[in-house]
Amino acid sequence: MHKLETIVRNKAGLHARPAALIAETSQKFKSEVFLQKNGTVVNAKSIIDIMLLAAEKGSTISISASGSDELEAAKAIHNLFESMFDED
Repeated sequence: MHKLETIVRNKAGLHARPAALIAETSQKFKSEVFLQKNGTVVNAKSIIDIMLLAAEKGSTISISASGSDELEAAKAIHNLFESMFDED
């Protein structure tokens, strides 16, 4: 299992557009990908699950991936957060 931590930096947090980008990117990988905030763990391949995190700006998110391409999957999701989802 590969884990990374990141912080939500975009103004509006994880609203529908970033959630869709995360789910779309996660679905490209064979690995299981999960996001965690304050003990709540959700499937990163589900837009609805990601929205349930209600992650606002400044939230710390743990990204975990498990499977044959776990490193690439975790890095791809981490990069989305680092790029602020091409917002702001």
